[in-house]
Amino acid sequence: MKNSSLRLWSLSIILIGYSLCIFSAHANDWLTLKIEGVDDVLERNIKAHLGALPKSKVQRRAFIFNAEDNTTAALHSLGFYHGVINEEVTQSQDGPWTLSLSIAPGEPTRLQWIDINFDGEIVEDQFILKWLDTVTIKPGDVLNHGIYEQLKSQLVTIALARGYFDGKYKRSAITINRDLNTAQITLHYDSGRRYHIGTVSFEGHTLNDELLNELIPFEANSLFSTGKLSSLNRELLDTSYFSNIKVLPQIDKPQGLAVPIKVELSPKPSHSIELGLGADIGNTTDNSMEPRVRVTWRTPQINRYGHSQETTAEWSPDKPKFLTSYTIPLTHPLDDQLKIRLGMLRDKYGVTQVYDPENKQFNNTGELEGSKRLLGVIRQQRLDNQWLFSYSVEWMREFYNQSDIDYDPRFILFGSSISKTTRGDNSLDPKSGFFQHYSLEYADPTLGSTIRLARLQTKYKWIDTFFDKHRIVSRLDLGVNLAADDDLALIPPSLRYFAGGDQSIRGYSYQELGPHLDYINSDDQLARQVVGGRYLMVGSVEYQYYLTPTWRVATFIDAGNAFDVNQIEPIVSVGGGVHWISPIGPIKIDLGVGLKETDTVDRPWRIHITMGAEL
Repeated sequence: MKNSSLRLWSLSIILIGYSLCIFSAHANDWLTLKIEGVDDVLERNIKAHLGALPKSKVQRRAFIFNAEDNTTAALHSLGFYHGVINEEVTQSQDGPWTLSLSIAPGEPTRLQWIDINFDGEIVEDQFILKWLDTVTIKPGDVLNHGIYEQLKSQLVTIALARGYFDGKYKRSAITINRDLNTAQITLHYDSGRRYHIGTVSFEGHTLNDELLNELIPFEANSLFSTGKLSSLNRELLDTSYFSNIKVLPQIDKPQGLAVPIKVELSPKPSHSIELGLGADIGNTTDNSMEPRVRVTWRTPQINRYGHSQETTAEWSPDKPKFLTSYTIPLTHPLDDQLKIRLGMLRDKYGVTQVYDPENKQFNNTGELEGSKRLLGVIRQQRLDNQWLFSYSVEWMREFYNQSDIDYDPRFILFGSSISKTTRGDNSLDPKSGFFQHYSLEYADPTLGSTIRLARLQTKYKWIDTFFDKHRIVSRLDLGVNLAADDDLALIPPSLRYFAGGDQSIRGYSYQELGPHLDYINSDDQLARQVVGGRYLMVGSVEYQYYLTPTWRVATFIDAGNAFDVNQIEPIVSVGGGVHWISPIGPIKIDLGVGLKETDTVDRPWRIHITMGAEL
């Protein structure tokens, strides 16, 4: 017989003190139970063995009759084999009886050794060896039958999850020496051979079989594990094709050592419509409320090749949007996609002001508005090292009025980007992580654009948690537009850089900050307009402290701005907030305060409400 792994811990002695309770009372209309002489752990275990208090005379008689045996069993289960129990019953004619248990638990039985031994292919399984390192039971511990049973069942559960379906215990026992108050645990497990994953079959779908086979994240005939099946389930879920997924190993129908996998799928409805209502408060020149209505139409599966579409129409008085995206899976349904996007949208940037000679100040009159039409084709791939790589070509035309001059430049932008997100865990509120993004876009008159333009951007976000409750979140955004000085006005607002908002510099409105220019408007008035910059540099550091696992407070400092070579004006804001870690992600309420006035913005304060994961 192959004896491959024998783990025997040396004896260590741990002294455990017991705080004796004067008594603990538990009562109802029929019986009052008093327990004294034991600590809280023993008391809870005794009550669990005694069961619910009686609700009739018959039940009371049975409860009292079995009390000593049940109490003895409770003591034994936690390693006390020399307990002395004094039982006293006080009867009452017009009230509940009283059962008093005075207990002297005696010396506990301690573990002398724990012998865990494996035979079979499980000996070579590194996962099982790592699990052994997590076993906390050790010589010197007080014997606890519950922990022994838990350890025993946990090993069987892990073995089954790893594909050892023929595994069994050759010996599992607790040997007790009551004279010496010692116990020995023996667990000898023979796993047998490990099974493999057999043929994966899909039912209940109308997709191309090759498309689904690409989603299988493991090699054919690979070693069985439920973790691999969970990965398959996640891949299928991430496609958004299905409303219900069941990955069922056919353990009762093995083909030799291969276990067939049946996947039952239920497609999502052919079409879905989602309606959203909201409001944008304080992001207009008069700080008024701007209502928003959004309608999203989705078709998760258009044909057997897995094509899908999503169309969003959003109405608001000043910022209507329409965007539709058509997705075509290429070599992999998730990791290689071609997206075709068509959109029309209007947005506002910065602020426009007119000088009031009487009060000697500039007054807000509006914003720089841009109306854009776009058509883009993007190929997005997830590389083997988990970098997300994309390259694209986008045609766009934008209409805007700057300094009372109308512009409508055309661009054909050739772009490429690469990014990667690393998370310390898969939760919506990760304890650690790092995000990095790099992109390059280029337009040239010889390729159909109005001017020559190169855009470079990079973004970083870093998260780490210290001592469980102390969390740091920092970010850095950098950008540059390379173009001739005479062509700057022909760079549309959507391609320039602005700062301000909850993802930029808090305390200021969205895209409110940036370089400005002064001019004489069509009414012969001195006017000033924030037109954005060719450079961007914005950073933030935030400290968060967890009051509870689901509530935390935060304080932050944001700094930077959008700027030009001849107009650099650093902005700093500080603030704090309260965050709730909800089941759908963090919901944050932050108050930001700007530390200085600019030529176009008074020293502001602003409440920002945001929702969603930070990575």
